[in-house]
Amino acid sequence: MNAINPAATVPAAPETVSWIREPEELDRWIAEGKGQPLALDTEFERVNTFYPIPGLVQLGLGDRFCLLDPRVAEASAGFRQILTDPDVPKLLYAMSEDLELFRHWLQLEPQGLVDLQIGAALAGAGFSVGYARLVETLFGESLDKSATRSDWVSRPLSAAQERYALDDVRFLVPMYHWVMARLRERGLEEALAEESTRFSRELAAQDDPDNHYLKLRGGWALSRQQQGVLRDLVRWREHESKHRDRPRGRVVADPLLIAIAQTLPDSVRRLSSIQGVPQAVVRRYGDKIIEMVANAASADNSGIETIAAPLSREQQMFYKQLKRQMVEAAEARDIPVELLAPRKRLETVVQQRDLSAGLFDEGWRRETLAPVRARIEELLTS
Repeated sequence: MNAINPAATVPAAPETVSWIREPEELDRWIAEGKGQPLALDTEFERVNTFYPIPGLVQLGLGDRFCLLDPRVAEASAGFRQILTDPDVPKLLYAMSEDLELFRHWLQLEPQGLVDLQIGAALAGAGFSVGYARLVETLFGESLDKSATRSDWVSRPLSAAQERYALDDVRFLVPMYHWVMARLRERGLEEALAEESTRFSRELAAQDDPDNHYLKLRGGWALSRQQQGVLRDLVRWREHESKHRDRPRGRVVADPLLIAIAQTLPDSVRRLSSIQGVPQAVVRRYGDKIIEMVANAASADNSGIETIAAPLSREQQMFYKQLKRQMVEAAEARDIPVELLAPRKRLETVVQQRDLSAGLFDEGWRRETLAPVRARIEELLTS
C-alpha cells in the first residue's frame, strides 16, 4: 500500500476554522458544492443516556470545510435533503455510530452512504483499520487524537477540538479517490456501495425492538417458551430505555432478563429472590415484570425465532473446513476474510447448510467465492 503525496491530494488545513451559524447559511453552502461528494462526521456524547447527544457536525465539500452546531444542521432543509439524496455520496469512516445518531436525532434514513473503513478493507488496507493510522499510511500526516474523548456538547470548543474535528473530514475525499482507484483495479468498484448499503440495513434491522432478544446469545439454552418470555422482556426494556433515555443496562441488564425468563417468577417476592436483581428494579418494575412473565409464559410461542445455539463439536469442525475455503478466496483477492465471511454469517451457513443463508449468494461475495464454490458446495452436501 503506497503512500500518496499529501501536498498534491489533501487540502491544506485552513488557517481559520469556519463555523456556519444559521440554517440558511448552511443551505447556501451546500448548494454551492452541488455535484461533489460530501465528507461527513459527527461528535456526540453518550454516557448516561440511551440516545447519543449530538455535539458537533463536520462537513467538507471539495476544499471547503465547516463546523456547525446540531441546532443548525437540524433546522437546515438542505442538510436533510443531501443526507437522503442517494445520488450524492456521503463519505464517512466507521459510520455505525453516526448512522444511529442521524436516525434518532433527525428521524431520517440517510442514503448514498459510503463507509471508507469498509472501502479501505476492500482496497487491501486491512480489516477495521483506524482512521488516524490510514491517514498516516496514505498521506504521511500524523493526527493529534488528544481531543477524542473531550466534551463536545459544551461551548466554546477549544482550538485543539476544532482542529481535531476538521481533520476528521479533511482527508475523506482524497481517501475516497484512493479507495475507488484501487477498487477499479480489483474489479470491486460496485462492492463498496453494495457493502455500505447492506451494512446500513443490517444496523437498522438490529434496532428493531421485536428482534433485539436474538442478540442476547446467552439465552440460547432457554426453552422456546422461556425465549418467548425473554423476547417480551427485552422488547419492554427497549421501550423503557428509550422512554427514560437511559442505557439498557441501567434499566435491567441482559443477564438479569435471561435469569428472569429462566426462573419465570410468579410473584414479586420470587422476583426479588433471583440472584443479582436489584431491589430498585423490583420496586420500580416488579408488578409489570410479573404481569409480562405470566402473559408470555402462557402465550403460543411455537413460531418464534430462537436464539442461535453455539456450534456443536461436529459443526465446529465443519466451520473450520468452510473457513479454510473462505480464507483461500479472500487471500486470492487480497480482501480480509473477516469482511468476506463474518463469523455470524458463516455460523448461519453451517447451521442451515445453505450459502444464501449467510448472503454469500449475492453481489461481490458470490463473485469472490466463484473459484472455490464447487468445493464449498461439496462440503455443504456431504
